[in-house]
Amino acid sequence: MPELRWNPLLKTWTMVADNRQNRPHLPEDWCPFCPGPGKKVPENYEVYTYDNDFPALKLDPDEPNIKGTDLYKVAKNYGKCEVILYSPDHNVTLPQLSIEHIYKLVNLWVERFVELSKDKNIKYIFPFENRGKEVGVTMFHPHGQLYAYSWIPLKLKVELDSCKEYYEEKNNCLICDMNKEEKKFEKRILFENDSFLVYLPFFTDYPYGAFIVSKSHKGNLSQFTDKEKWDLAESLKLLTGGFDALFDKPFPYMMNIHQNPVNSQEYKDSDKYFHFHIEFYPPLRDKNKIKWYASSEMGAWAAANTLAVEETAVTLKKAIEKYKKSL
Repeated sequence: MPELRWNPLLKTWTMVADNRQNRPHLPEDWCPFCPGPGKKVPENYEVYTYDNDFPALKLDPDEPNIKGTDLYKVAKNYGKCEVILYSPDHNVTLPQLSIEHIYKLVNLWVERFVELSKDKNIKYIFPFENRGKEVGVTMFHPHGQLYAYSWIPLKLKVELDSCKEYYEEKNNCLICDMNKEEKKFEKRILFENDSFLVYLPFFTDYPYGAFIVSKSHKGNLSQFTDKEKWDLAESLKLLTGGFDALFDKPFPYMMNIHQNPVNSQEYKDSDKYFHFHIEFYPPLRDKNKIKWYASSEMGAWAAANTLAVEETAVTLKKAIEKYKKSL
């Protein structure tokens, strides 16, 4: 049964999801996310949320398999795992959708954020997408996922703590100042619209590890105006379309939406210092070369980028322009 196990070295929870070992190998000519008889999805939908059939987290959590100790604590796997279906069309990808359609996806993210935040046991709501076999995808229907955690995962906690410390020292938002620094330097900026700035940050550990960052200081999806949600949809389309145009092939990536926590006493004032952004981790460093996340990156969390982003920004910016001309 799934459970949470405490890692005392890192002070965070590990999800044990042994039920995911039972995921079936589906026939190549059948997809559970395509409309049709006997499916759990509607006959007609545009975007849709689907409860994961093999969740690591559950609103009706399992009893842990093992008894915990003072050192090795265990907890129930409380939370929610959802699949976010982008389209009923099995063969499209995010950049092939219209801005209007992606706007509906953004609104679905907002709806899920608002609904899940009502549960006081939920502390962090994390929409994400894995795209491409290079990051382990086996289900190729266009979709992302959403995890609602009963704790704040470690990387997000580090970001929150860094932003809080910066705010206390400078009385400024760290990510607002990052935007100003990137605007001043200019060369890492890929494009912008009225509401979002898209750039390869100075420090990113992937050659094409772009960020989409809100220009206004807002903490989560639910705070955006309709105009901002539309501009976010446009930003997602142009960036992912530029990725595909970069090497003239579907471009793998991990997309992660970072926003402030919910129902957290520790971070109850995070609206002051934390700032909505989307981080992309694309593993390609060339058309057929992977930038592996290996021992130093994984074991020491000491990132090493194989290319300078001042150079890759030029290449990716040209690819985005190429994509825009194709529309």
